[in-house]
Amino acid sequence: MKILAVDYGDVRTGLAISDNSEFLASPVGTLTERDPRRLAQKISQTAQEHGAKLIVVGLPINMNGTKGPRAERCEEFAQMLKELVDCPVEMWDERSTTVTAHNILNTTNVRGKARKAVVDTVAATIILESYLEYRRKNPQTEI
Repeated sequence: MKILAVDYGDVRTGLAISDNSEFLASPVGTLTERDPRRLAQKISQTAQEHGAKLIVVGLPINMNGTKGPRAERCEEFAQMLKELVDCPVEMWDERSTTVTAHNILNTTNVRGKARKAVVDTVAATIILESYLEYRRKNPQTEI
């Protein structure tokens, strides 16, 4: 089944999609939208266009396991998205994905405006890869 991952941001939101076999995570792109409702509508449309049967929204839990204001905004956004789509929407722990995305971009020497344009998409791809790996290792587990 195709799964769409969302790295929600106040200005830029990265998206990635899996293939039907849930083996590959591919970047979809970054949406630039400040209004959460319009963003949710765009993501709903993207999910439909790509045939996603599940949407995973990154949940930025603090390193000590607590939820801060950013995590609460992500949960509110996911709830808004649930009201617009016909597929399940799940939260997924995204601790350190943006740091990992920056490290990947450092390694590939992506800098400046090019980095700003892709870091959220790379983060969404990392979120999706993590989620897919969990599903492969825990096939009977429902999240």
